[in-house]
Amino acid sequence: MPSFRDLQKACKIVLKDEEIKLAVLGNASTQFVSQAAEGYAKLNGVNLKVFDAGYNQINVQLLDPNSELYSFLPQQILLIICAEKLYEDFLAIDCNERNQFADVYISKIIHFWDLISMNSNARIIQANFVEINDKVFGHYSSKIESSFIFQLRKLNYLLEKNAAKNNRVFILDLESIQTKMGRPLFFSPKLYYNAKMAISIEALPEVAKGIIDVLFAMKGRMKKCIILDLDNTLWGGVIGDDGLSGIEIGDFGVGHVYTNFQLWLKQLKQYGIILAVCSKNEESIAKEPFLVHDEMVLKLDDISIFVANWDDKASNIKLIQESLNIGMDSIIFLDDNPFERSLVKNAIPDIEVPELPNDPADWLAFIQDQNYFETASFNSNSPDRTKYYQAEFERKKIEHNYVSIDDYLEDLRMIGESKPFDEMKYSRIAQLTQRSNQFNLRTIRYTEDEIQRMANNDSFVTSYFTLKDRLGDYGLVSVVILKKQDEHAAFIDTWLMSCRVLKRGMEEFVMNKLVGLARNMNISTIIGEYLPTQKNKMVANIYEQMGFRRINNNLFELDVKEYKEKKTYIKEI
Repeated sequence: MPSFRDLQKACKIVLKDEEIKLAVLGNASTQFVSQAAEGYAKLNGVNLKVFDAGYNQINVQLLDPNSELYSFLPQQILLIICAEKLYEDFLAIDCNERNQFADVYISKIIHFWDLISMNSNARIIQANFVEINDKVFGHYSSKIESSFIFQLRKLNYLLEKNAAKNNRVFILDLESIQTKMGRPLFFSPKLYYNAKMAISIEALPEVAKGIIDVLFAMKGRMKKCIILDLDNTLWGGVIGDDGLSGIEIGDFGVGHVYTNFQLWLKQLKQYGIILAVCSKNEESIAKEPFLVHDEMVLKLDDISIFVANWDDKASNIKLIQESLNIGMDSIIFLDDNPFERSLVKNAIPDIEVPELPNDPADWLAFIQDQNYFETASFNSNSPDRTKYYQAEFERKKIEHNYVSIDDYLEDLRMIGESKPFDEMKYSRIAQLTQRSNQFNLRTIRYTEDEIQRMANNDSFVTSYFTLKDRLGDYGLVSVVILKKQDEHAAFIDTWLMSCRVLKRGMEEFVMNKLVGLARNMNISTIIGEYLPTQKNKMVANIYEQMGFRRINNNLFELDVKEYKEKKTYIKEI
């Protein structure tokens, strides 16, 4: 972790990428928080520009529609209300009213959110409250509703409950940072009383990391897959030498370490992270614990791609990455062997290869502390995609049995469907806008609330696409948002597609449907825009491939009347 001084120096780094604008508001001094966030972002390749409102300017900036804050046009607004100020407010009210403090204060915070929504399109990052215990009642405070610690904990609960109902609000978990560091390191009384700083110099880098983790998730920069070694990584011992009964897994001794590690990996898989295996082993021997060991938490059904052979791991990881069709920088590789870690990292610089502690007992806490899986959305109804990736791996294998790609695609017997956005799909569609990077023409991220507003706005025509074939169901794979410009022209605000279905004819299927919609609405011209990023170069020429005429570097135009339907083997339901 860089020091605060390092982060201050990094603020001077000049990046040519598009600026991301963050505004910081607080009831304490936030200047150093803003500097730390900007420096941390630039060290990680993000051109962050920060507006710091200054000390205790929340009301002044939010209430005035013409304030400096709104004139800055931030994409995100960070609100930090320090617990120390909260305590002073708590002490200022009558004792008989203190048991209502959290209920009253949450209304104030929601009012802040409403003001932002009225005057800005910015997303809101709301810091929660670190715990400070005044020890008036000691441990008994947890039972007294009028105690400060009781009200503070209630306020954090109400904050999270209301944020869960507001798709524009994201939580910065300062309390977890203080828990990790300890109160004496997170908070300096001297700094607070002399400079009104509620976060110590030592804690600023950790807070900056938290802020940028949230911003990265909003931009779709997140880890999507863990590739796992097996021997001495998922279990203790070597399955090929020690045999099934000799490996360590279960509730006793060091086996408990690996069991808890697998429980956490299982949870990641349930929440949408892809699990893959890359092991130097005989495949049948490597799979045996997953199939017959009673104390294995992970089963073969949890593993999207299982590769076990004697080839070098870097080559096998590239095979896995190609099958998943995700970026290498979306993948984490976990291996107990420093030699294998070094080999992979040198061969594949973009992959994340954590230097695991020597003691496996420390692994889980170490990996959790890295916060690799920060996300900006979650849909509890998202389908388990493990079977999709398993089926895709099978597709890759059988593809080599065909003489031509046309024969292969025709034999897949693909079925596609197109529907307007509906309430059941808002969360999944928002998630795709935030996670899709490679086939994403403009890479604009939307919240669930923004998706809902567009779906109910007659100025937009929305479509989502699903696909399945004889080997399995891909689910929702593409999203198109068409914005009407006038009676006869429309602009493609968003076109994104899952990389799992590239080169299947889905691009052609989507474009055929899009032009069909345009014709039904008497739209004669469709405008497309390509905004280049480091990850979406693969679609730089997609509009021209679909028959569009280039207007300038980034804009393309299609005459709907002249469009010729593209060939695809996808049949429509």
